[in-house]
Amino acid sequence: MGYKVALVGATGNVGREMLNILDERKFPADDVVALASRRSVGTEVSYGDKTLKVKALENHDFSDVDICLMSAGGAVSKEWSPRIGAAGAVVIDNSSTWRMDPDVPLIVPEVNADAVAGFTRKNIIANPNCSTAQLVVALKPLHDKAAIKRVVVSTYQSVSGAGKEGMDELFAQTKSVYTASELVNKKFPKRIAFNVIPEIDVFMEDGYTKEEWKMMAETKKILDPKIRLTATCVRVPVFIGHSEAVSIEFEKPITPDEARSILRNAPGCLVIDKHEPGGYVTPYESAGEDATYISRIREDATVENGLSMWVVSDNLRKGAALNAVQIAECLINRKLISAKQKAA
Repeated sequence: MGYKVALVGATGNVGREMLNILDERKFPADDVVALASRRSVGTEVSYGDKTLKVKALENHDFSDVDICLMSAGGAVSKEWSPRIGAAGAVVIDNSSTWRMDPDVPLIVPEVNADAVAGFTRKNIIANPNCSTAQLVVALKPLHDKAAIKRVVVSTYQSVSGAGKEGMDELFAQTKSVYTASELVNKKFPKRIAFNVIPEIDVFMEDGYTKEEWKMMAETKKILDPKIRLTATCVRVPVFIGHSEAVSIEFEKPITPDEARSILRNAPGCLVIDKHEPGGYVTPYESAGEDATYISRIREDATVENGLSMWVVSDNLRKGAALNAVQIAECLINRKLISAKQKAA
């Protein structure tokens, strides 16, 4: 007997990607239920060669659900995740709502899989921010080798991180530029077509944006509270794939060649680093792929024991949908949950 999986937010970018990945990875699900708000009821979504009709979250009985993948935004998760957890399903939530809750593990399976066992406190597990997920996959093996003191990261984040509306706005504005028609900003504070915007999420009192704060706080929770990190998060006119320019200061010496060798053998990492034109990965190549790609590994001579590198990943996959499914696989592989139907 397989598991019963409910997916909340099935009509969104990440929800649809989760369904693709469940099918691709042959996740042991006997039953997958697509859920969303009442206005989406009856919408059809693809799950492998099947078509699922979306049902209303508000009316669903979760008592026989084993795993709930939650990708419906913070307000919905805040209201529904505790209820679903109380009904006995393990909620894997993609919003920022539960990430910093001390009773909720924040998990990237390649980095801190052991912490997943803490899910029993609330029956909720948090997925990190998309830009954090790919960063810590690249940092973890290097931290194990040479102990990271400080990280300076600048992100180049695709519009899909802002949902379907972000992708639609880039498409519409690009078309407007070429047809010399009116250019409208709805999703972003300034035009995104042929531009970059150094503002993701709301501004905080200290001048950082919440996206930048998330990267700082989540990296500490997932990897090591002693790591100091500063981030500048920038939206760029790319449809899918987040890129990061990362400079790292270590406690111990580590050479670029050592870093390459370590990362080549690290889970979830793929090193493509040739010192020649095009010898690196761009977000375009990362789209649809599972790996976190690492390129441009080189010495940062401005600090002792410093390295700089370029990190790229598909934000809808590793940054969201894939990571959530990997967490579910982790629960099953470690025998932390069993299918209710089987137990009955």
